[in-house]
Amino acid sequence: MSTTSNCRERPQTSAEGVVVQRAAFVPTRWSVVLTAGKSQTATGQDALARLCQLYWYPLYAYVRRRGYVAEDAQDLTQEFFARLLAGKWLGQADPARGRFRSFLLTALNHFLADEWDRATAKKRGGGTTPLPLPLDTAESRYARELTDPADPAQLFERRWAVTLLDEVLQRLRAEYVADQRIATFAALRPALVGENSSLPYIELAAKLGLSESGVKSAVRRLRRRYRQLLLEEISQTVASPGEVEDELRHLFVVLSAT
Repeated sequence: MSTTSNCRERPQTSAEGVVVQRAAFVPTRWSVVLTAGKSQTATGQDALARLCQLYWYPLYAYVRRRGYVAEDAQDLTQEFFARLLAGKWLGQADPARGRFRSFLLTALNHFLADEWDRATAKKRGGGTTPLPLPLDTAESRYARELTDPADPAQLFERRWAVTLLDEVLQRLRAEYVADQRIATFAALRPALVGENSSLPYIELAAKLGLSESGVKSAVRRLRRRYRQLLLEEISQTVASPGEVEDELRHLFVVLSAT
């Protein structure tokens, strides 16, 4: 999966230590969707489908936490995305309030509030091809969260944050695989969540055939690239550059509450 960062030039550092690029803001997935609106352009549809594939599970968990049984939650989630991809509601999205996660949750709440005619389930998607979602894995994932006391909205925010970080980690891993350095990634991955002082640099140096200073340099590169990818992923879900830092701050607030 290839993502182009929407921020260039003038690096600045946020309060959380994440490097935030300022200046030119090129089209991202969500801004492309907002621009497309009701026009149903292929580019807009592709961008929306990619976002939906990434964030379907937080919405499924939200529907389950609202009290729907697993089968109904799966049907509702699939129907919601089918209607969304068919062009429903996109024209109502406000670019001035354009965070993708906020739009998704608002649209889903409106969808759940409407009377859903189950007799139309066989016509799901209005003739369109349903978005292929791995709903068979949804309930096993959700079962691990049953003891979580969070309300539906809190759970959605938490799953949004975790899903985003998982996507960043997978992109980072894929880069190391492409460079045939998967062993290096596996050895250094704990550095993404641990402190420098807790890392066994001497053991890692021996394992990777590097000097201790070489391992420290590799850790710095890993963390720097992780932050770059994190910024890119967040940038893909907002509609303007001014929202990037806000989303970064919100992400850290959500994670700190877990």
